[in-house]
Amino acid sequence: MRLPRVKFEHRPHRYEDGTIRIGGEIYGIAAEIADPYGWAWTALTLMDGTRSLDEIIERLRLAHPELPDPESIVEQLAATRYVEDAAAVPPAGLSERERDRYSRNHAFFRTVDIVPRGHGWETQLRLKSARVVVLGLGGTGCHAAWALAAVGVGTIHCVDPDLVELSNLNRQVLYGEGDVGRPKAEAAVARLRTVNSDISVTGERRHIGSRRELDELIAGYDALALCADRPTGHDIRVWANRACAAAGIPWAGGGYNGPLVTVGCFAPGAGACYECLSSGEEARRHPGTPVDLGGPGVIATSAGVSGQLVAHALLGLLTGVPVPPVGTIQGVNLIAADHHVWVRHPPRPGCPVCGTRADGSEHNSMHRMTEIDAGRANRTRP
Repeated sequence: MRLPRVKFEHRPHRYEDGTIRIGGEIYGIAAEIADPYGWAWTALTLMDGTRSLDEIIERLRLAHPELPDPESIVEQLAATRYVEDAAAVPPAGLSERERDRYSRNHAFFRTVDIVPRGHGWETQLRLKSARVVVLGLGGTGCHAAWALAAVGVGTIHCVDPDLVELSNLNRQVLYGEGDVGRPKAEAAVARLRTVNSDISVTGERRHIGSRRELDELIAGYDALALCADRPTGHDIRVWANRACAAAGIPWAGGGYNGPLVTVGCFAPGAGACYECLSSGEEARRHPGTPVDLGGPGVIATSAGVSGQLVAHALLGLLTGVPVPPVGTIQGVNLIAADHHVWVRHPPRPGCPVCGTRADGSEHNSMHRMTEIDAGRANRTRP
């Protein structure tokens, strides 16, 4: 690192007792440093992007001659995610137009990233090279596809068999009155291309009626956004679970049941698969409890939250930023602020997707693993 600089989003604050808080007030991002002698505070103050590491170390030594090892403090602080290199050059893989378009993305990702990076654009570059299938362009799918396009996913393929109906317009954000009677895939592609002309958006009017057809659909893609509910919601999720495992790609699926909105997040080799979570929930319920997978009750807000949660999960699955909660189903109840959904179960022994063999070793039927750097990185705290 040539010119260390504390990121603007993580600018530090020093309390009267000498404790330094860095990283703002966002839970899971901030850290506190016990600094009774002011050594760390001086070092952080010097990290303003105008001095090299050697210059900071020398000034720290002059300010605190009693400090036995100024090099260690400076190097530890510079190696955290709270500090960036002011001399870093923007990547060649993004044009000036793209850097302007995604400048707010850049600020968000470098705030929540738990891994120190070179220039802070690494997450955006990963999104630019990503290829995602959005299956289902209803309430959830429209919002998910819009978010993925807006954030800069490089290739998006939209699939849906239906035509736009007037009743869709209360929550399916990609269509207008003039699109009624038009294939959803066609209308969605046209709209998304106006949202972001710097990415590739394609689509097809197609009904996925078997696991084999889903295998064919996702071949060559990096992730699946499952926003379809036909055939029955559980069946198509089982297909997605097995197809994505076989292809070695992650997937996220979401939906709504009245005000209850949920999203599942799954990745090869990490956490339980959908079928294991479903089995765990079935075992937890009282025998005979009916399972309601949703109905026609939906408004723009519940559909919007659903789609945005799916898109947010996919960002983490594709880049590791933020770290995705793989092997879980989570959600919110829009009419009960204290009702949160958090489902996590261990893989079932012998599960062909994510379980363990009789000898206790992990089963892994995937031939290609999705790399998630942040999932393997240790949290570095000064």
